Amino acid sequence: MMVAQHSYLQWKDLSTQMLIFRQLFDLQSSTYTYLVGDSASRECLLIDPVFEQVMRDHAMIKEMDLKLVATVETHVHADHVTGAWLLREVSSSDIVVSTQSGVVGAQHYVSHGDVVPFGSRRLNVLATPGHTNGCITLVLDDQSMVFTGDCLLIRGTGRTDFQEGSSQVMFQSIHDHIFTLPDICLIYPGHDYRGLTVTSVLEEKRFNPRLGGEVDLQDFSGYMANLKLSHPKQISRAVPANLKCGQPDDYNARLKAQEWAELNFSFSGVWEIEPSALEEILSQVQILDVREVNEFEGPLGRIPGSKLIPLNQLVARYDELDSNAPIVAVCRSGARSAQAILHLQELGFTHLANLSGGMLRWNVGGHTVLGKSD
Repeated sequence: MMVAQHSYLQWKDLSTQMLIFRQLFDLQSSTYTYLVGDSASRECLLIDPVFEQVMRDHAMIKEMDLKLVATVETHVHADHVTGAWLLREVSSSDIVVSTQSGVVGAQHYVSHGDVVPFGSRRLNVLATPGHTNGCITLVLDDQSMVFTGDCLLIRGTGRTDFQEGSSQVMFQSIHDHIFTLPDICLIYPGHDYRGLTVTSVLEEKRFNPRLGGEVDLQDFSGYMANLKLSHPKQISRAVPANLKCGQPDDYNARLKAQEWAELNFSFSGVWEIEPSALEEILSQVQILDVREVNEFEGPLGRIPGSKLIPLNQLVARYDELDSNAPIVAVCRSGARSAQAILHLQELGFTHLANLSGGMLRWNVGGHTVLGKSD
């Protein structure tokens, strides 16, 4: 095999190791983010990450024992801010964008025919402009999967009425590049607004109402010219941010809310604190115990200074808590207290953490307890 001249890293021969694959979703923008990983090296890529979902994605990668080597943008998004810059901050990953994107601050700029490697696997880059000049499509090395961004959607396409859009260019991009892939190749788009997750090259060649079957360029151009869609709601915020890889002006302020302790963010969406870290700041936080009375006074004991509000009473009694002071929620194992954190978030509390492993781990670590039965 030959490596494209512009490939930014060398890659090994195609491995038979299992591909690690996850399809993630952002409800706000209906954006799909894709994780592809090499099971042998544990290296992975994220395609089109969303800023608000960075902690989710980072936690998942950490829990799966993977190393994020790069994020790849299929184009400059108009409906959400990319998480590429923030992921680089938290995981030292590179940022990969098209040479035609106009983006500044990326580590690698790719063109048609380049490859993006992860371990012994790779994504092949196809230039597929039409939605924007910098749109790229990413084909897995064995051509079993293709990630089409906003070029080709499930029974649809990206729009062509702004951001350098062109119906003629998109039609050619899809027919000359995507539709020449094997019929059984699975297509994973950048968005779907109906809950659909995957299609195939053959399906779209036959059934896509915009450009499948016998539809020609004139048909397609007429269809696209009469969509009459409103502009994306976040376009004025998203495009300028994405042209600098998603770097926000107020990043430090976003982190400041969690500077009160050494916290970890779980894939389930909850900030957590380890028992040893909690013991160091015990006098500076509110300990909210959400167990039942018999557990609070039972064999696992309780953390000094704990306030007991059983989980089923929390919403009715939340005003007993100080919203200006950090709160650490506690239960037996960490499950009910995680639910308590979600309830408090909905009530407007911000400085929150769940005790990882609950009283079980607190006791295993030999930390101070009151009322423990011998």
